[in-house]
Amino acid sequence: MDFPLLVTILTICAYGLIVLYSALEENNSLLLRQGVRLGVALGAFIVVSQIPPRLLRLWTPWVFCGGVALLVMVMVSGDVGGGAQRWLDLGVVRFQPSEIMKLAVPMMVAWFMHERTLPPKFSQLFVLMFIVFLPAVLIARQPDLGTALLVVAAGGITILLAGVSLRVIAIAGVLAVGSLPALWHFMHDYQRARVMTFLNPESDPLGAGYNIIQSKIALGSGGLFGKGWLNGTQAHLEFLPERSTDFVFAVMGEEFGLLGLLLLLVLYLALIGRGLFIALQAQETFTRLLAGTLSLTFFFYVFVNAGMVCGLLPIVGVPLPFVS
Repeated sequence: MDFPLLVTILTICAYGLIVLYSALEENNSLLLRQGVRLGVALGAFIVVSQIPPRLLRLWTPWVFCGGVALLVMVMVSGDVGGGAQRWLDLGVVRFQPSEIMKLAVPMMVAWFMHERTLPPKFSQLFVLMFIVFLPAVLIARQPDLGTALLVVAAGGITILLAGVSLRVIAIAGVLAVGSLPALWHFMHDYQRARVMTFLNPESDPLGAGYNIIQSKIALGSGGLFGKGWLNGTQAHLEFLPERSTDFVFAVMGEEFGLLGLLLLLVLYLALIGRGLFIALQAQETFTRLLAGTLSLTFFFYVFVNAGMVCGLLPIVGVPLPFVS
């Protein structure tokens, strides 16, 4: 267990609970529920950190294959809600198997490269692409394009850390850009609407553009120092939607201002930096790739959520780690 890493995580969680108390309009029961979730997550974090890397490598193929099997089960008999088929109800628990793949995919990529020479050979990249895109395609069909992109990002980061050549990166970039028209063709209407709203939210200020407009109003009204804790009008007058989940970053900006947001970003940078330091100290390829990927994935999550709230990226429903 790395003590500086644990302290940083606890600090972010505490800061998040303070903001959520206001975002939830001082609803103690909902706040307690969030605290319990964080406690369970931190307990799992401590337990997993004590597992020898050898056992993690041994379990990785089973976790990955089990996750893919659960995704197939979702396609066949998953619960439908909000026009999407993402949930699996096992009676005692109801969950989204796609969440498992956020960790299982980078674990599987790291497992595949553990016994092989780095950087990966060109022929091995096809296997790595299969590992990444098989679950991503299954998730995108639910449809859940946001989570599918996060899974691809996590797997892609692991492959990059394995040391692929600049030539391969350039080819992948060209292919990604070239696939955008095809991606647009297969996107659902609501997903296309999100992209169009991102480009011009004022075209539908009371409909599709409402969320991002209210979010930017909240951020702008906070100024440098904010309006003060519990004094955010956009949140408390219910202009700001999803204020305890996707748009909690906007609540923080309104009440604590730019300085409050910078404090949170500094804490995230400390978390990411410590994670990368741990990755550099790792002796095995598996643990080095996995630790580095998890650290940079946090950066990706924060970047996407903050960019979404600020109107710099389309709304994709990515939560703010340890806060939402």
